[in-house]
Amino acid sequence: MSTPTPNVRKAAILLASLPQEQAAAVLSKLKPKQIEAVSIEIARLDHVGGDEMESIIYEFADANPNSYTGYGGGLELAKSLVQQALGKDARDTLDNVQQTIEALPFGFLKKVDPTNLVTFINDEHPQTIALILSHLAPSYGAQVIAQLAPDRQLSVIQRVASMGETSPEVIRQVEQGLEFRMATVTNQAYEHAGGVATVAEILNVTDRTTERNLLENLSQEDPELVENIRRLMFVFEDVNKLNDKDIQAVLKNVESSQWAMALKGASEELKSKILGNMSQRASQMLLEEIEYLGAVRLSEVESVQQQIVDIIRHLEDAGQITTHAEEENEELIE
Repeated sequence: MSTPTPNVRKAAILLASLPQEQAAAVLSKLKPKQIEAVSIEIARLDHVGGDEMESIIYEFADANPNSYTGYGGGLELAKSLVQQALGKDARDTLDNVQQTIEALPFGFLKKVDPTNLVTFINDEHPQTIALILSHLAPSYGAQVIAQLAPDRQLSVIQRVASMGETSPEVIRQVEQGLEFRMATVTNQAYEHAGGVATVAEILNVTDRTTERNLLENLSQEDPELVENIRRLMFVFEDVNKLNDKDIQAVLKNVESSQWAMALKGASEELKSKILGNMSQRASQMLLEEIEYLGAVRLSEVESVQQQIVDIIRHLEDAGQITTHAEEENEELIE
């Protein structure tokens, strides 16, 4: 695999950071061979760190890219730029770019989930795993390393660090062997089914007694799983489904500062529901507190929203409110 010159990589990163129309306009000014070289490098890009991108943009345009935190390249972006830059004359360049990328050692793994790869290479010699990882994008390799046992991680990383030149024939043999073994994975489309979200959806429509019994029994074996299920069963926007009586019970247990932060990321409908269950003076004060907060991080908003969800769950467990709509309409017996 040939190593691109520093200038070609810089040009690729710069073009990948621009809107596609602008990048294509710049690309169209280059010679065909230059377009091909830069496009191949764009296709090779996996993820570019913010520091590297900032340095390159400063160098080329003397600008401060405050909005950039990193960018991914990829074959599709490269093909799109070539198509826009060359129009009807793009076919030969597109073919060369695609053939070059697909010819890279272990290129077929771009379509394979790292977890699936680990399943196939976990029992391989550390040197073989190191060889494979040396030809993968760093972000992909990191996901593979994370799933290996600690002692294997150390052995593999040591071998990656000390790896020098490797015979193309050895690389080809390892690649062909792995591709043959993984043929069913690379050629088969998988459909996601089941999972924690599915369990949460099922329990959301079961009666309260069945739900409680299932979760209590499951918590004895896997309390962490139960916690994950319950977090998905009731999300912050579901507060809007509570009746006014239950909303008022929740209001008594949640601080005004928590509502101010949580409602920054809420729908107008939910805001109206909460404010409508407050006194005019309290709602006005809350609106002022929300405005006073100004811009806040999404992660902070979501954290406080989850705190309120946890309070609601505790109130429901205590029998003070219900999040089950079918129980709200259940017939009462004198």
